[in-house]
Amino acid sequence: MKYKFIDDLTSDVLFEAYGKDLKDLFTNAALALFSVICQIGKVKPRIKKEVEVGGEDTKDLMFNWLQELIVLVDTEEMFFSKFEVREIDERHLKAKCYGEGITKGKSGTLVKGVTYHKFGVEKTDKGYKVTVSLDI
Repeated sequence: MKYKFIDDLTSDVLFEAYGKDLKDLFTNAALALFSVICQIGKVKPRIKKEVEVGGEDTKDLMFNWLQELIVLVDTEEMFFSKFEVREIDERHLKAKCYGEGITKGKSGTLVKGVTYHKFGVEKTDKGYKVTVSLDI
């Protein structure tokens, strides 16, 4: 399982994403985010954007990664459907994101940002898990 949504909030969207390693975790969290923002299955990976983010630790890095992706939706007017995390450690990430320009027929829910409510990254027996709350 890559991610799942949790029906615990009424005004926000809460999800968990999973990964066997940090690359998988960050990729799956991005996929979960964009499955809210757009109809991800309809978004073609036509345009590539390179993204680089940093953080104080893995939790901060995840928060900054998801926030940066939301900013790209707003500033570049793009939806993304494919993510390749190229380099990652606890404090730095480089990735390629693939998608296309925003169209109404592919829109989902407007996401304002990531919140710290229940936000966390943890190591598990199977790899990693992140819990994310999105302000919608």
